[in-house]
Amino acid sequence: MDSETFEMFRSTVRRFVEERLIPAEDTVEETDAIPAEIVAQIRDMGLFGLSVPEEYGGLGCTMSEEAAIIRELTRASVSFRSLIGTTVGIGSQGIVMDGTEEQKREWLPKFAAGDAIASFALTEPEAGSDAGSLRTTAVREGDNYRINGTKRYITNAPRASVFTLMARTELDVKGSAGISAFILPAHTPGISLGKPDKKMGQKGAVTCDVILDDVVLPASAIIGGVPGRGFKTAMKVLDRGRIHIAAVALGMCERLIEMSLRYAMERKQFGQRIADFQMVQAMLADCKVDMLTTEALMQNVAAKFDAGQSVALECSALKLHASEAVGRVADRAVQIHGGAGYMADYKVERFYRDVRLLRIYEGTSQIQQTIIAKAMARQAEAAN
Repeated sequence: MDSETFEMFRSTVRRFVEERLIPAEDTVEETDAIPAEIVAQIRDMGLFGLSVPEEYGGLGCTMSEEAAIIRELTRASVSFRSLIGTTVGIGSQGIVMDGTEEQKREWLPKFAAGDAIASFALTEPEAGSDAGSLRTTAVREGDNYRINGTKRYITNAPRASVFTLMARTELDVKGSAGISAFILPAHTPGISLGKPDKKMGQKGAVTCDVILDDVVLPASAIIGGVPGRGFKTAMKVLDRGRIHIAAVALGMCERLIEMSLRYAMERKQFGQRIADFQMVQAMLADCKVDMLTTEALMQNVAAKFDAGQSVALECSALKLHASEAVGRVADRAVQIHGGAGYMADYKVERFYRDVRLLRIYEGTSQIQQTIIAKAMARQAEAAN
């Protein structure tokens, strides 16, 4: 988009957040569901197609543009973002990056229109951070694969029209080299769903197990048509996803700071606003610093990503910093609100619970630290 068009779109999203999403947060929390009319509005705005190229009916946003829109969206409950998150990100981007032209033309227009929701099925009961050890198998039988296994904590699984599924096709190859990525339509026989997960936070965002019992898929369902490349596809997708999660964290930081500053300026103790107390000022200042450093790093990494630079280390650093920073901001927000911060009416405790997941999915903080340190060691070895 040209800058003027993009700013108009961004303003529209911000107004939608203020007028429709924030007022609906309590309903989502109470019902654990997003109202159908809001789902329809999100679809009509084209938000499902943020990252889908224009030639396939999407908005074709750059990573920098996508991050800016996600930042606006997550000033409201993060559950609204979760509705589109897997389609915009890890559920569709494997097809965008590595899919055949036939696969792109079949699925990307449906994603862009919001007619199909994509989900990403990688995590298993015994494979999360160690994705290379996944046990779901896809055994070749002529022109088909027979798939068996269980996937866990799969976001949007009950809503999904299609899964980007990671399964082991090369059973004699250990680690990540034997993994392939499949496009798995959700109506395929042999798929069943576990009961909805009861989570600490993020009400309205749905996750559950996906059980695969003798699911048969044609070999043409492998993304890109070449087996054994699924892990590489997943890692490329996750690099982009980590920038996206940083934008989620940034939007939540902004909302938490708004709520905390407003409360501190209205709440009085000892005859004055608590915003006039230096220790409260220190917490507010630290929140602002965490937000600004996240913003600066995110914009830098997203720009490099858009320029085609290799930014795997930077993506991990960004995701680590952003998710840890928003956790600190949420904790301070509860502290600034005092007793009110522990009460549901003020929404701060809700954000406190919601942000906790950001340090876990798309790679835990500890995994990000490992990725960063190993990359640093490789760079040092290459320099010598």
